[in-house]
Amino acid sequence: MKNDDPMPAEWAHHLTFALNGRKVVVDGNTLPRFNDLRLIDYIRDHAGLTGTKLACGEGGCGACTVVLCHRVSPSSPLVHRSVNACLIPLASIDGMAVLTVEGVGSTKHRLHPIQSKMVDNYSMQCGYCTPGWVMNMYELLHTSDPSSLTKDTIENHFDGNLCRCTGYRPILKAMHSFGIDGPAPQLEYESSYDEVPFVDVDEP
Repeated sequence: MKNDDPMPAEWAHHLTFALNGRKVVVDGNTLPRFNDLRLIDYIRDHAGLTGTKLACGEGGCGACTVVLCHRVSPSSPLVHRSVNACLIPLASIDGMAVLTVEGVGSTKHRLHPIQSKMVDNYSMQCGYCTPGWVMNMYELLHTSDPSSLTKDTIENHFDGNLCRCTGYRPILKAMHSFGIDGPAPQLEYESSYDEVPFVDVDEP
C-alpha cells in the first residue's frame, strides 16, 4: 500500500482536540498516516500556524513550545503544561486543548502582556526563539501564584529555552517584570487574558 493511500476501513479511527479554541477532528481518511505525525508537523504543515518554530527537533531548544491543557475530571480546573511539540505524537493529544503563540495574542487582535513586555524590552532579534519563551512564561503564569513569583523562579523555569542572538538579558528583563521582585511587577491582568481557549471535545 502506498504511503498516500487512504487507511483501510478496519484501521480507520480518529482523534479530537482543540487548537486555539477551535475543535479539530482528525481521521485516517482525511489525513492518512496521522499516527506518524508529531504535533509540530500538524501545527505548522496542516493547520498553517507557523508561529511555532521547528529548530533542533530533539526537545533541546524550546522553539517549538506550546501549552497543552486538559481536565482531570469534567469539574476540575484546567491543567496547563508547556511541552516541546517536536516530541509529542499527534495521536497522544486526543481530548486535549493545544494553545500556540497565535492563540495567546497577535497584532491583529491584541498582544498578551507577555508579548507586550517582550516588545517593550527589545527582547528579540531574529525572533525564532521568541514564541517558545512566550509560551513557557504563559504556562508559568497559569501554574503559579503570581504573588509568589520571583526573578529566580522565573529564570529557573526557562532552562529549556535557548537563544542564539540576544545574550538573554533583554528576554529576562521582560520576564522579570512579572516577578514580585522585578523592576516593574505586572501582576494584574484582564480576566480574559487568563481564559485559555478550550472546547469540550465531546460536544458535537
